[in-house]
Amino acid sequence: MPVIHPDKLVALQRNAEDVRNICILAHVDHGKTSLTDALIATNGIISPKLAGKIRYLDSRPDEQLRGITMESSAISLCFSMARRSAPDTEPVNKDYLINLIDSPGHVDFSSEVSTASRLCDGAVVLVDAVEGVCSQTVTVLRQTWIEHLKPILVINKIDRLITELRMSPREAHVHLGKLLEQVNAVLGSFFQGDQMEQDLQWREKVEQRVAAAAAKEQEKSRQHEADMSDLASEATASTNGDFEEKDDDDLYFSPENNNVIFSSAVDGWAFTVRQFASLYEKKLGMRRSALEKVLWGDFYLDPKTKRVLSSKHLKGRALKPMFVQLVLDNIWAVYEATTGGDKGKGCVNDQYNASIVDQFADLISCASDPAMLEKITRSLSLTIPPHVLRSRDPRSLLTTVFAAWLPLSTALLVSVVEKLPNPPTAQAARLPALIDASPGASHVDPIVRAAMTTFKTSANDPVVAFVSKMVSVPASELPQNKRKAGNILTAEEARDMARKKRSEIAKAQIAMEGKPSNDINGIAEALSSASIGNGEDTSKQAIELEEDPEQLIGFARLYSGTLKVGDSIYVLPPKFSPASPHAAPEPQKVTVTALYLLMGRGLEPLTSVPAGVVFGIGGLEGHILKSGTLCTQLEGSVNLAGMNMGSQPIVRVALEPVNPGDLNKMIKGMQMLEQSDPCAQYEVLESGEHVILTAGELHLERCLKDLRERFARCDIQAGEPIVPYRETIVSAAEMAAPKTKDLPRGTVVGTTTSKQVTVRLRVLPLPLAMTGFLEQNVGAVRRLYAEKKAEEESRKDEFSQSEEMVEVENSEQDDIPMSGLLSLADFKKALKAAFEEDKEQQHIWNDALDNITAFGPRRTGPNLLIDTTSDSICRRFLAETGEDNISKDISIETPSSSLTPEAFSDKIAYAFQLATGQGPLCHEPMQGVAVFLENVTITSPSEEDTLGRDNQGRLTGEIIKTVRDSIRQGFLDWSPRLLLAMYSCEIQASAEVLGRVYGVITRRHGRIIDETLKEGTPFFTITSVLPVASSFGFSDEIRKRTSGAAAPQLRFQGFEMLDEDPFWVPSTEEELEDLGEYGDKENVAKGHMDKVRARKGLMITGRKMVRDAEKQKTLKR
Repeated sequence: MPVIHPDKLVALQRNAEDVRNICILAHVDHGKTSLTDALIATNGIISPKLAGKIRYLDSRPDEQLRGITMESSAISLCFSMARRSAPDTEPVNKDYLINLIDSPGHVDFSSEVSTASRLCDGAVVLVDAVEGVCSQTVTVLRQTWIEHLKPILVINKIDRLITELRMSPREAHVHLGKLLEQVNAVLGSFFQGDQMEQDLQWREKVEQRVAAAAAKEQEKSRQHEADMSDLASEATASTNGDFEEKDDDDLYFSPENNNVIFSSAVDGWAFTVRQFASLYEKKLGMRRSALEKVLWGDFYLDPKTKRVLSSKHLKGRALKPMFVQLVLDNIWAVYEATTGGDKGKGCVNDQYNASIVDQFADLISCASDPAMLEKITRSLSLTIPPHVLRSRDPRSLLTTVFAAWLPLSTALLVSVVEKLPNPPTAQAARLPALIDASPGASHVDPIVRAAMTTFKTSANDPVVAFVSKMVSVPASELPQNKRKAGNILTAEEARDMARKKRSEIAKAQIAMEGKPSNDINGIAEALSSASIGNGEDTSKQAIELEEDPEQLIGFARLYSGTLKVGDSIYVLPPKFSPASPHAAPEPQKVTVTALYLLMGRGLEPLTSVPAGVVFGIGGLEGHILKSGTLCTQLEGSVNLAGMNMGSQPIVRVALEPVNPGDLNKMIKGMQMLEQSDPCAQYEVLESGEHVILTAGELHLERCLKDLRERFARCDIQAGEPIVPYRETIVSAAEMAAPKTKDLPRGTVVGTTTSKQVTVRLRVLPLPLAMTGFLEQNVGAVRRLYAEKKAEEESRKDEFSQSEEMVEVENSEQDDIPMSGLLSLADFKKALKAAFEEDKEQQHIWNDALDNITAFGPRRTGPNLLIDTTSDSICRRFLAETGEDNISKDISIETPSSSLTPEAFSDKIAYAFQLATGQGPLCHEPMQGVAVFLENVTITSPSEEDTLGRDNQGRLTGEIIKTVRDSIRQGFLDWSPRLLLAMYSCEIQASAEVLGRVYGVITRRHGRIIDETLKEGTPFFTITSVLPVASSFGFSDEIRKRTSGAAAPQLRFQGFEMLDEDPFWVPSTEEELEDLGEYGDKENVAKGHMDKVRARKGLMITGRKMVRDAEKQKTLKR
């Protein structure tokens, strides 16, 4: 294969019509990187014989060792294709630029899939022909739907149907048809969900128009009322014309539409229906376009009349479908002629067999059929080199035949060029929806919007680029630090380099010998003995480590304009809104120091980048944390940061350096890791622990390896994983009597230490529907809070002190997108419907909606503070207008010598945030708790005391402590429960290892949800749930128990209640008789609670250090 020079790729960037930006998406081990190798081989970067083995884009050593992709990598390829400008003209070779991004398939690295898909215009989705649609397949299909990418489907590993499942061509045809239906069913579910949402929105608009028309009619004449039914029908009819249901004809994958490719990446072949239609159009005397439509499906070829028949015209004849007769039979024939097909066990694919020795023995025993092979090559006009025909390796013969007949790169890249859009077409279709969903979309400058959607590339047009992630690259790998091969040093450069090298070696020798640096004799002796190329190896390694720091490069896509080195550009943070462009933190202006062409393991320098290109950008280190938008103007710019990361970090681990002196190096390394990893997060706990948050066990392992070897470069030890829990309350039958008999359950009357303020509140469990609704609408609550805060600040700036006091960190979910959130009216309507679902306690929740004061913890959690005092001392969070809040603010700030309950409303809200942030069980956040504030009483101080206003500072702390403790006491008046973080686990396994898989899941307190047999295969798909606390080491144990025959995919699915009271002890006679005084039954909830309390240094009640205090003697005595 000819090697493509980077200059040619740079030249192709200028013609946007011939550029394709694609990403390859699939479940883990479905063949993405092997497929990418075959495409890279077309540009001469690797040998075609090594395609599928070298895994070129897996540049990390741990990726090569594990055989899975962990980071998305990009590479630019050139593809030449003969095309006709008109049907009667000669074909002319045309070059296309393919910007390809290979993404991971493991669920721990779903964030890498999100960063890759945002930069592309099309997607190549791979599905294993045997395993079918898996959990991550659904995830990547949903990602293409969300990002509005146009996908093409590749059904890979069809060779497994021949070698493993021993299917006949007809059985394989049925199997492939069912697999295609499964993929289309997933797409159909996305389409149906969007249609239902749009239909609901349309109906709401109809109701609004009917109501507006009715109100208008009533204003015109109140005396004679119009017929409202006719009015409604007219309004509905007028709206019906506006609503158009979308057509889903182009949505689904169909081979006759040439958006389905059948392939075997490991054997290097692929084809589409169009290729075989071209082969048979002359032989069958049919047009290619007509043959494409009947080559897939239930169509049959009459051997006598050469006519195509449908299934209803068979009249009992046993004919093969055309896809079987004309396509699959030929594929099966090549396997049989070269390797023995399904008769030679283990001959075809050495990736699916156990040991190298068995593979070699099988290969020798497999005998090809020379006569059949000669017939096939002659009919297809193929030329096989003689040395391949003489080879005893049947696999070499197989790959040679397919490379000449159905090369994988041709089928895939032709489909990419013909079916996937170029950047101008894709941006016109995708960007309007992305811009409308961005924060402050109504304030985006029309010039910026037009430049992005109409793909303007001139130097005068605004530059808009999106950086999806930051990539860490060693400084020595940057092009400016590399000397190109063949360049010769000048005499001056050689002398200067020798002088620097001698001084470096001298310093290293002095340091190693322990001599003081001011020892002139030692320096002279070291300099005299030093020369280029000698010196201690350890000193060289130390120097190399010091001089090879990590540099961060932005992984970006340019949407409009032209970006050059040296340009100044604004970096917009993820929370930026064009409605308030100068709001803190104000965007900074940076200078572009370098531009790069991404070439997998290497980088090529660029001077400028046109729109529509995926590229690397330098100069952003310290200005972008994970992702951001670049724009040449600040006012009216657009913020594109709002990606769905797929998996949120759930596993936290505390780190510390082995050598305490390396603490600063570890902190800097963790900060750089946080920037370079889209999903990892770094935080410092109140206890001073340095904690890293990761998506899973494998992600944690990769992050620790990067910290030790690349970023911190010091020995780091990790503690036990910190798993999050939640605390809640339920109304259970075995609850003890209320602590205060005269008051309802959960009611607490708290008095401050000075006896000056008394607070009465009641704690109740929230209905399940309400808790679920609040969990799903965290973003809406945050937006409503931001609007309320902005309204208050604009109205009165002097109240900032109280706001500062109650400020709580809300960095956990800062990346929640603000698009598609409920408005205040819709939020209240849905909240009211959730309250009404609790029929038993309807009287309690009747007036709760209008009296909601705060959500917690972190102001967005699924807990409510409801003000039911007679004077409504707290502000109403869901008030339609600011009148209520204005009156409260004025009453608070009215100068007076006496204290009023309104003066402590913000302190009570702050105490609520503290209490819900750290529950009484093990200081974990609460969930599903409602706190009703019933009364606040202030006792007038005595004459000896100072005035009430002077006491407010002392009372602030007392009230916060009293309210917090009262909420915790009311919480414990109910039956407390722990909520465990749960993984959804999917495992594919054969019947032989099914029992072992069940044993491992049961032993780790998991629960089997479903078990289904994949039709046409011997594999079962097991769906289960597993506590995150029990998941560490789960994947390794599954692989060991099943000898590598099963591998789980773990995805965080939320919190699930452990229905067991952690304070339960035997009390009745039956329980004491069965379990004894100490309760021999294991209390799992108490075990979790005590473990967390021990980690946090809290007191553990009920644990006896010594049960029988008898004297112990050693054996020696």
